[in-house]
Amino acid sequence: MPDTYAPPKVWTHDAPSGGKFASINAPTAGAREEKALPVGKHPLQLYSLATPNGVKVSIMLEELLALGHVGAEYDAWLIKIGDGDQFGSGFVEINPNSKIPALADHSVDGPPVRVFESGSILVYLAEKFGAFLPTETRARTETMNWLFWQMGSAPFLGGGFGHFYAYAPEKFEYPINRYAMEVKRQLDVLDRQLAENRYIAGNDYSIADMAIWPWYGVLVRGELYEAGEFLSVQDYKHVQRWAAEIAERPAVIRGRKVNRTWGDESEQAPERHSAADLD
Repeated sequence: MPDTYAPPKVWTHDAPSGGKFASINAPTAGAREEKALPVGKHPLQLYSLATPNGVKVSIMLEELLALGHVGAEYDAWLIKIGDGDQFGSGFVEINPNSKIPALADHSVDGPPVRVFESGSILVYLAEKFGAFLPTETRARTETMNWLFWQMGSAPFLGGGFGHFYAYAPEKFEYPINRYAMEVKRQLDVLDRQLAENRYIAGNDYSIADMAIWPWYGVLVRGELYEAGEFLSVQDYKHVQRWAAEIAERPAVIRGRKVNRTWGDESEQAPERHSAADLD
């Protein structure tokens, strides 16, 4: 370990911090350039990238279409976060936090409804179409419990463990140990829940599964941060069972392709404007 770091009295942003996203990170918000967003022909306009947070929403939209909700047709536009597309003025108008995914609903009267934060988008779509979110109080609350569990827990997996294990310019024992311990604790939470339930919130597939699977399901399948062996993900048998079942859903397979620009070409659909783009 290097010499102990002594924080200054006042922090200043003197230089990029290093790591994969150093060139776009800054301590200020707001638009960095004037750049309008494209708008397609469908009621719903998704601006995203196939990260775990982005995949939540494209899976949800494909699941709604699979149920026959034609109003869930959507255009998906690629936001290249490595290039800073999220700081264009049009994107910032939809999401002042400059994070993907962001959704604009043009099916309403007046200006389109903007929806940002992946959990908020899932709830918005579930309520709009009456699907994947129970209406009975106890079941709805349990689903929301787990949705918000994911929203609060995943930053420890992504911004904590993922950053220091996979993206940081140097490897340091303390942060990797700190966040590996927390991620394994979270996996144990899920494993215990799934030991007694087919899906995260009970017997029915819901937005809780759609929120959690792109992070923790993909992790235990060895597809996130190349950390499967390091975290001994094979030990979480119930999460493994659940992750495999979700991965086989046709809408999940389709949704994972949306706004994807890496991997096998057959699994990429940088933009999506009709079902044919995923076939």
